Amino acid sequence: MPLTEFELISRYFDRPVRRDDVALGIGDDAALLRPPPGRELALSTDTLIAGVHFRDDFPPRDIGHRALAVNLSDLAAMGAEPAWAILALTLPAADEQWLDGFSTGFFELADAHHVALVGGNTARGPLNITLAVAGFVPVGMALRRDGARAGDAIYVSGTLGDAGYALENWRTADAATRQRLLRPLPRLALGMALRGVASGAIDISDGFAADLGHILERSRAGARVAVERLPLSPVLHKLDRSVAWRLALSSGDDYELCFTVPPAREGDLSAISARCGCALTRVGEITAGGGLQLLAADGAAITLERAGHRHF
Repeated sequence: MPLTEFELISRYFDRPVRRDDVALGIGDDAALLRPPPGRELALSTDTLIAGVHFRDDFPPRDIGHRALAVNLSDLAAMGAEPAWAILALTLPAADEQWLDGFSTGFFELADAHHVALVGGNTARGPLNITLAVAGFVPVGMALRRDGARAGDAIYVSGTLGDAGYALENWRTADAATRQRLLRPLPRLALGMALRGVASGAIDISDGFAADLGHILERSRAGARVAVERLPLSPVLHKLDRSVAWRLALSSGDDYELCFTVPPAREGDLSAISARCGCALTRVGEITAGGGLQLLAADGAAITLERAGHRHF
């Protein structure tokens, strides 16, 4: 006999909550939560649709990880400490094998970052995963998109373009490169370490050029980026230069952080990089205007056909 909605929730998603700030979690009409004093509440939500945001043949355990990771990445970009999640899951059928894999991947990442699932909803329909996540940041310390100023340096974490390469070359990509797409790692520790250091930040979900463009728009600024400085993995280094640059600049799903830093705070980044265990690469600088300028080593301008993923 197929699982009922409440049996499904009880079996796969109703886990013991080990957070003192959760007064009431799953099982009622709403969760009751206690935000700590002196903190602002950071909220974000994202939707993943089968065939659009993940392939139909992705393992359910990886889909569970990925669904939470892309939402936690938004909190990382704000410098927030994650706390709670709410999950709305639309399923074509109550497939117990799929649910077991999905919930396992979800809770592996949730437990690693002390995130409590405190509520949600299930329904029948095309596979659709919507998550809302919440976290805390000290009052006035959130990283925002509107703080970049002329003269600030532009940095990115990790390497760029690997997830896009894996998606375009799914059958031939090596396992490590596939993992960049299947199991992105939200840079939560880095985001919190950049509080008080970075002037602006965003996570790279739609493509580096497009997401940096959001910082420029909100900060009313321009930027110069030296394309030769973009950090590439060994896999991308083996590609034709124009292909590697296209992937690094405009393919999405990297979930690295792009952030700006005033010159006086750049000296802090070496210790932050070591503490957080990720490389930080200076790729350009913020200018007073002029839009986004992508420059080759000889100073020639580079034009992109597409800056990044567009939902519409």
